[in-house]
Amino acid sequence: MKDTTEATPTVQTLLILGASGDLTGRLLLPGLARLVAVGRTGGLKVVGAGAEDWSSEQWKSRLHDSFEAAAKEADSAGAQALQAMEDSSFYRQLDVTAPGALAGLVASLEGPVAIYFALPPQVSQHTCEILEPGQLPEGTRLVLEKPFASSEDSARNLNRTLLRLVPEDHIHRVDHFLGKATVLNILGLRFANRFLEPVWNRDHIEKVEIIFDEDLALEGRARYYDRAGALRDMVQSHLLHVMALLAIDAPATVGERDLRDAITTILRASRIRTPYDSNTRRARYTAGQLDGRNIPDYAKEEGVDPARNTETLAEVQVEIANWRWKGVPFVLRSGKSMGVRRKEAVVTFRPVPHLPDGFAGVDAANQLRIGFGPDTLRLDVDVNGPGDIFTLDRVTLDAELNASNLLPYGEVLEGVITGDPLLSVRGDTAEDCWRIIDPVLEAWSQGAVPLDEYDAGTQGPASWPLRGGG
Repeated sequence: MKDTTEATPTVQTLLILGASGDLTGRLLLPGLARLVAVGRTGGLKVVGAGAEDWSSEQWKSRLHDSFEAAAKEADSAGAQALQAMEDSSFYRQLDVTAPGALAGLVASLEGPVAIYFALPPQVSQHTCEILEPGQLPEGTRLVLEKPFASSEDSARNLNRTLLRLVPEDHIHRVDHFLGKATVLNILGLRFANRFLEPVWNRDHIEKVEIIFDEDLALEGRARYYDRAGALRDMVQSHLLHVMALLAIDAPATVGERDLRDAITTILRASRIRTPYDSNTRRARYTAGQLDGRNIPDYAKEEGVDPARNTETLAEVQVEIANWRWKGVPFVLRSGKSMGVRRKEAVVTFRPVPHLPDGFAGVDAANQLRIGFGPDTLRLDVDVNGPGDIFTLDRVTLDAELNASNLLPYGEVLEGVITGDPLLSVRGDTAEDCWRIIDPVLEAWSQGAVPLDEYDAGTQGPASWPLRGGG
């Protein structure tokens, strides 16, 4: 595999396909705006393209609305850079499925060009399949949203398609949930503290739980979400990567090749054991209240096909078959319409083997909690409490970790523009994530695991374990 530490040309034009869609307006353009405002894009130009027949005024209005918040916070240089980008930008109506249409537009733009596929996955895949080798100018970068394909086989086929068009180090499979600050925070915590690494193994850790519970319902995304579900949408991509970062051995460097090699090594050793009705769970929310709003039954949400049995809450127990982690369960859970928003990893340590007679008080295991967005750290410690010196009390040490001055999509775009693939998912890694999840999806489709229910605004089905002590 090519070593991507060598310098690569900076992208001159960002072409957004699906520019009139929700992702572009809600996340992509605001992330770009903050990146421009802090002076980290040079003279980048942005071009929008989509199936809708938008006028220049419509596109400029979208840019202005998306840039407005960043412009208010920017200094004069940042505000001028945002205005310059807005003035130079334009929109083209484009049928990306028409042979030659996308290649013709890219050829007309100042290169290198990064093509951002803010499109449904199946449309992105078809668009790449009809492109011919040599149609894209040298230096073109392809940026694809998750989910990357829909299975291990389809991911492998899509990787072959993309590699016909550009080299691997010009393919960015983005995971905006893992920003650079979060990745480096985890690595710094793991490998810069001598007291942690000796106990970061099966001898001292009982379990690791990674929880991404959202206090949001569908929010108009039924068209995508009902075909994906929580397992594909969150566990297959984001949570497996968080797990890998928590489980890797120390890489030689935090360069993209060393780090991504370490991540892939962990994922290759990972699997979900049968029986799946013991090691996986799925559920769907019913009507309830969330932040004072009445949330309808998921099956009655507009755009939902109840016959698909799409889960809105998924939980799997992953085994990592290596020396360090043999026997330690990694529980990955993500759900929608949950009563408590939780984005954290909870590391539960084994109890001390012997507590001298005479002490009383705390008997619960110590836990380390790593919060994501904002990134925080909480460590439980048992100390002799006030009053009776023989009674142990639980105290928690809190710290805020480093925060980026960029939005998540700004961090993604900075890597694309500068040619740094650190935050991108490598092709073999994308295939391994599907290999881990595919058998579970098949078992669920055959009804091997019951589809439980929970009221919107609660913490999940009453019969499920309460994870992380939350």
